[in-house]
Amino acid sequence: RAKKRRRDRLIALVQAHPDGVVVFQDATWWSRVAPPTISAWAEEGQPPRLVAQAVPAGEPKALACYGVLFPEALQAAFARDTIWLRFVDGRPVSGITTAYLAWCAERLAIQGVRVWVLVWDNASWHSSREVRGWLRAHNRSVKQSGQGVRILACPLPVKSPRLNPMEVYWRHGKRQTVEPDGMLTAEQLEARICAYYGCEQEEHLVIPQQVA
Repeated sequence: RAKKRRRDRLIALVQAHPDGVVVFQDATWWSRVAPPTISAWAEEGQPPRLVAQAVPAGEPKALACYGVLFPEALQAAFARDTIWLRFVDGRPVSGITTAYLAWCAERLAIQGVRVWVLVWDNASWHSSREVRGWLRAHNRSVKQSGQGVRILACPLPVKSPRLNPMEVYWRHGKRQTVEPDGMLTAEQLEARICAYYGCEQEEHLVIPQQVA
């Protein structure tokens, strides 16, 4: 509870600033074969069953995805953009994380945001030397030019995933987009996910050559 109170105080402080926002970030995998934990009504003695699936050779078993979530107080200001998603060709790494942050910062700048408090967990691709160095360089450039969005990273306490509301959005999304008795293609799954969250399908982020 103390951790949650500290988080909520920070959000309230930044939201009081006319040009600042607090945005939650997280990454997840959308499996094409592993069903999420769900509950459903069924006729007595006739429980619903998910059919086991096998992914054809050469196709991805899961899709990696980055997402940011705007708190409820900001959702009205950002209209339908409650969540911004970018899918990844491969897996989350530092180079893709910085590309995603740059994309988000550019979109926030268009909205008139000057300070972005980025709340995220302690994943290796968040706390790496490359990402920390990129954040310093980015903020230095914003300060010198007077243009852009300053990013203040706010790591969540270790082993505190429930403090990030993105976890709840991921869980509900996976329950709503699962196909119980068929195999969705990667393209179909991505389209279904974007439709559920009301997001546009953006070009995939690609792992840089040096870490591919």
